[in-house]
Amino acid sequence: MLPIVFVTGFGPFGDHEVNASWVSVQEMAKLGLGEDVDLRVEELPVEYKAVKQTVPTIWKKYKPKLMVHVGVSGLARNITLEQVAHNSGYERLDVLCKCPDSKCCVDDGDDTLVSLLDMEDICTRVNQTETEGTPVVASYDAGRYLCDFSYYTSLHCGSRNAAFIHVPPLDKPFSAQVLGSALREIILTMLKFLKEKKEEGTAGLSLQNHC
Repeated sequence: MLPIVFVTGFGPFGDHEVNASWVSVQEMAKLGLGEDVDLRVEELPVEYKAVKQTVPTIWKKYKPKLMVHVGVSGLARNITLEQVAHNSGYERLDVLCKCPDSKCCVDDGDDTLVSLLDMEDICTRVNQTETEGTPVVASYDAGRYLCDFSYYTSLHCGSRNAAFIHVPPLDKPFSAQVLGSALREIILTMLKFLKEKKEEGTAGLSLQNHC
């Protein structure tokens, strides 16, 4: 069986009637990740309850080698790789005008979770390749909304073997096609990074379920 890479984008919310994250993921899916990867993609609604149900289900059902979540940030001008996810502080209402009762992702969970992927390293590698003028930067604050919430949930369920990528709104300044191509390069670089770390024996990549 081919290793599965699962990539999600988000549906509409607020001013983002067309969410650049899902459009970018669809463009990336058209390009694919090569014959050695079973690529799966899914659109997530901007709803805490749906994310809390869907993300653990994906981990349990598919046991992906890597899960990558993509979200849009109206503040972003570059593609941004998030290193850290936060457990608490979720007070902003979702599209159903709801938020978690506890304002947390996982009750009694760690305050933060850090991806196994070194995002600074990934950025350096990607920026040395041809990405059509789309610089990639690292961040340590995913924003305490559905992006951060989905990331923490995924890191918790997938033994920190997950990633989150923020993209700017469409055409501000990058087209969907350019974003899709950049996503492909980033994810392929992440897979190479994980392969190297596994060969070195320095990354615990067993997919233990914590959900």
